[in-house]
Amino acid sequence: MIDPIFLDTPLYRCEALEPGLGCSVSIKLETANPVRSFKARGTEVVASLLAGNGPRAVVCASAGNLGQALAWSGRGRGLDVTVVASRFAPAAKLDRIRALDARLELVDGDFDMARERAAAVARYDGIRLVEDSLDIETCEGAATIGLELVNTAPSFDAVLIALGGGALATGVGHVVKALAPEVEVICVQPLGAPAMTHSWRQRRVVTTESTDTIADGVAGRRPIPAVLDDLLLVADDAVLVQEASIVAGMRMLLDHAGLVVEPSAALGIAAILEDRDRFAGRHVVTIVCGGNVDLDAYHRWVGAAPVHRS
Repeated sequence: MIDPIFLDTPLYRCEALEPGLGCSVSIKLETANPVRSFKARGTEVVASLLAGNGPRAVVCASAGNLGQALAWSGRGRGLDVTVVASRFAPAAKLDRIRALDARLELVDGDFDMARERAAAVARYDGIRLVEDSLDIETCEGAATIGLELVNTAPSFDAVLIALGGGALATGVGHVVKALAPEVEVICVQPLGAPAMTHSWRQRRVVTTESTDTIADGVAGRRPIPAVLDDLLLVADDAVLVQEASIVAGMRMLLDHAGLVVEPSAALGIAAILEDRDRFAGRHVVTIVCGGNVDLDAYHRWVGAAPVHRS
């Protein structure tokens, strides 16, 4: 159902990162595939089901990575894919969606506005709406990461997961809590896009008026109630990190792991940087969830970041 090209991604201990972080760090690398993010695990499930017996047309809202993944999965199965995105999304992500033969519709607003438009398109055209994090297939796809972690990692103490809409956190979290309940599931979000973290802490949906973060992949304002309910079952903690820490995490992953990552993928490293005492002496896994970034912006951020030398 899921193309093997997206499965069994590299998982390895990255000792070069450890002097600067003060703990053992393993990386689960979800960027080494044709769409450079974990999202295709879920869209492969969606597209294979639709190709079998569902409608041949599908629409989703995307901050960029889901759209690429659905376009890739749909193209290989003859599906008609429409992606609705913000015109302010990174150009690199939008260009790749177009290159994968999807129809791209841009809105003059943020991701949550794109969600509203995608739902309207689905109603008007009578086609399948794929809602990231709400549709179980997107969470099942992410859950395969959790299976690979618990099946192949040496014992680890905590897993750090980027928190946006929640598919990654709930998918991985359910598996980890079922099969390795002693492992701490820690979700990480930017201070500039804190809606889901505030919702988790208050055990009710908390929305924000706007977002202000370079981590575009997790910049939602309105959590989905059913996803929050799931998150409350599996997350041990949800933490917020500063933009400077995200940039420093990106720089560390470049300097010490040779990885070019988008800001969302550096959230786990940012969390360690901001609370070294919490993780001291522990073995932490962080999921590097995406590598789709505009290079001009990347050079701007990383070129200005402090250099962490051991």
